[in-house]
Amino acid sequence: MNSAPLHGLTILELGHSVAAPYAGLILAELGARVIKVENPATGDYARGWGPPFLDEDATAFHALNRGKESVTVDFADPEQLAMLRRLIQSSDAVLQNLRPGLLGKFGIDVAEVRAEKPELIWCDIGAFGKDGPLSRKPGYDPLAQASSGIMSVTGEEDRPPVRVGVSLVDMGSGMWTVIGLLSALVERQRSGQGAHVATSLFETGLAWMTIPLAAHAVSGEVRKPHGSGLAEIVPYQAFQASDGWVMIAAGNDKLFGKLCEAIPGLAGIGADARFKLNRDRVILRTELVPQIAEAIRPMTMAEVGEALDRAQVPNCPLLRIDQVWSHPQTEAVGILAEAGNHKWVGLPFSIDDRRPTSGGIAPTLGAHDQQIRQEFS
Repeated sequence: MNSAPLHGLTILELGHSVAAPYAGLILAELGARVIKVENPATGDYARGWGPPFLDEDATAFHALNRGKESVTVDFADPEQLAMLRRLIQSSDAVLQNLRPGLLGKFGIDVAEVRAEKPELIWCDIGAFGKDGPLSRKPGYDPLAQASSGIMSVTGEEDRPPVRVGVSLVDMGSGMWTVIGLLSALVERQRSGQGAHVATSLFETGLAWMTIPLAAHAVSGEVRKPHGSGLAEIVPYQAFQASDGWVMIAAGNDKLFGKLCEAIPGLAGIGADARFKLNRDRVILRTELVPQIAEAIRPMTMAEVGEALDRAQVPNCPLLRIDQVWSHPQTEAVGILAEAGNHKWVGLPFSIDDRRPTSGGIAPTLGAHDQQIRQEFS
């Protein structure tokens, strides 16, 4: 199979920051032509999200916009707005995460655009959804993490709120958009009709909260944060060794027994009938976890890892970013793709043992203005 299966498709990205650009990145890596529309005065806000910077643009921008073309459009200029309309009509799909009402202010209406081109796939990425009391609020990843409950189960109990350290809601919204777009492409092959795909940061946050919300629906339970742990499984968290931290995931009763056999000093709790079943270990978390922590604390990370590997108990050290970057497993999976004399994180999947990649670099602001204006004049 071709590792660039979307070759021949043209995607128009009316996006900034993370969500729409990440969707655009995925599509570009899969072989689509992605034309990124930017404000001529400011460009994508992410261009300024630094330091660090590379060639005057933030590395965050480079990470999210490789393999795209950049054209600047002043929506207030009638000629440029007319060109934008032609761009829309010439595209297979549009991605947009502009602030609510902005496109309508300049006379671009989704229903009208789709009526003019029924096969167009239009993808909206909003903040809180199109309806409801929060629908007109602007949104960013931390607001979605806060309002969807993610921050309420992240961090440690009785400590200040903590957001997940990466923009998982933004990037997740981009992923859902691509899933919806690809589904619409399959339907378009059958019917010839496009679709209006819509998601929001809030909906993505709720999707990531599927299990805690289900627990509340069934039992009324309001989940609290467990640090590196998990509400449903014990022990399933990071433990401090003498020289660092080790994540241990004893995900079932058999693995718990193996853990107790592998770590000196845990034979007693392994034989304690009160801890035999996970449902009981969850209830007795505050009694059990400190005993495991005490047994592991004198050991080095290597000693813990070797003991648990021999026992086939899932574990791994907690790695810093620099350690992840240089780890032999990162190298082995081949996810770091080189583009523009630098390495970047590629897509986390392969097709027939080939990782899809455009091989392109992020465009400078307006890099393709002349080419695109001539093409769509």
